[in-house]
Amino acid sequence: MSTPNKNQLLSIECSQRTCHILVAFILLGLSAFGADTNRLARREYDVLRSFPPGRLAALSVYDKPDAKGLSGGNRSVGRWIEAGAQRGSCRAVIAAVVAGDLAAADDAWHGIDVTFEHQRKDGGFTAEIRPNGGSAKSHGAAVETAFFFLQELGRAILVIRESPHEAHFHARIVALEPKLRRACDFISAGYDTIIPKSGHTVNRTIIAAKAFGTCGLVLHDETLVANSRKLIAHALTRRDKDGVFIEKDGRDSSYNVVSIYFGQVLAVHVPLPEFEAALPAAVAWELTRIKETGEVDVTGNTRTGVGKERGYTGQPKKVNYNGVTLALTFYGLVHQDPAALAAADRVFAYYHRQQ
Repeated sequence: MSTPNKNQLLSIECSQRTCHILVAFILLGLSAFGADTNRLARREYDVLRSFPPGRLAALSVYDKPDAKGLSGGNRSVGRWIEAGAQRGSCRAVIAAVVAGDLAAADDAWHGIDVTFEHQRKDGGFTAEIRPNGGSAKSHGAAVETAFFFLQELGRAILVIRESPHEAHFHARIVALEPKLRRACDFISAGYDTIIPKSGHTVNRTIIAAKAFGTCGLVLHDETLVANSRKLIAHALTRRDKDGVFIEKDGRDSSYNVVSIYFGQVLAVHVPLPEFEAALPAAVAWELTRIKETGEVDVTGNTRTGVGKERGYTGQPKKVNYNGVTLALTFYGLVHQDPAALAAADRVFAYYHRQQ
């Protein structure tokens, strides 16, 4: 019997998960490094294309708008409430574009069109009372729900422009830009409300930064991008001594990854070296909260999984398992972090066992 050669031994020793990680890194292009040798300088479209097969589609199932163009919380109650709930439509567009399914992308785009049907003359969006009794009618809340929607819309347009499918969407994006400009003018006029209203929940500050940054790139507006950087600079002050993002004066294993994910996505488009330098500490703590089963430990959480806070529909907030999976997968691919990718695999498997 012949002795196995080196390549055969490597093949034998390589687990299925490790092989997937290696293949993903190769697909991303190992030659394209930024200043940080553990950070791949790639486009978001390429990162999303490198997700494990079927994962992005599975995580986007509930983002699709219904026949009325409603998504998220609006869809769950069967009527228009506010713009922020429509952000799922943008995520559904992204997932379809990455999959090359333009028919599905067109269906999802209907949710974007419906959102702008509710745009006011001042660039903001109409709002009704939420099921939990809250409302986005006041100025600060109106700014917040607008940037919740815009942060995914700007991102969707950037991913489309990176993809081979830009021509398919070109005319509608051009037609949308004046409306997008008005919406960005609205949140810019309300910039001074963002930190006072959202500063205690740092993930929202980062979401606002993502809206300014991605839409700034779409509109070629450096002022918007500069505002994005200012918000990120503030967000970096909202970490504890171990580098974990603070939510209501403490740690939260669900919202910490929201900050990681949205900030990392923004940093793929807008260079944010200081923010990316802060991510390993936040990720390291998050990994300690992922059990071997894939369940996310909520012990000591300030907001989710412990009945302390109610969400959009009035129900107690739970861990966003989709968000945890997305954050760890995206970060793991961008930073070549096998531990983050392995944790993402466990969380994804756990969540889908519960469905």
